[in-house]
Amino acid sequence: MILAFGMVAMMTSCKPDADIMQKADGGYVVNTTKLSEDVYGYEWTTPVKIYITDNKITKVEALPNHETPRYFARVKTHLLPQWNGMDVSKALKTDVDGVTGATYSCKAVKENVRLGLEYYKKHRKH
Repeated sequence: MILAFGMVAMMTSCKPDADIMQKADGGYVVNTTKLSEDVYGYEWTTPVKIYITDNKITKVEALPNHETPRYFARVKTHLLPQWNGMDVSKALKTDVDGVTGATYSCKAVKENVRLGLEYYKKHRKH
C-alpha cells in the first residue's frame, strides 16, 4: 500500500499543474500564485505571470497584489521589463536591479520569477 501511494505521488509530482503553467501562443505562461504562497513583499504575496517563447522571456506581468500602488507602479515600470528578451537559463543566473523604495516588493518579485522559471525548466515539453 505504501509503495502504491509513493508511485501515485511520484507520477503526479512530475506532471505540470495547469493552474501554474499553460501552453499559449506557441509558448508557455507560468503563473506563480501557487508557487509563491509563502513569498511576501511589503504587504502580502506578489505573484506574477511569466510569458516564455522559444526559451526566452517575452514578458513578466504583475498579478493583483496588496503592495502600495505608488511603489509597486515603479516595480512594474522598472523591474519587470528587465527580464524581457532574456534566455531562461541566463535569467536564473542574473540578479536584476531592484527599485529604490520598494525593496521588499522587489525581493518578492525576484523570488517569484526564480520559482516560475525553475518550474518551467522542470516541466516544459522539449
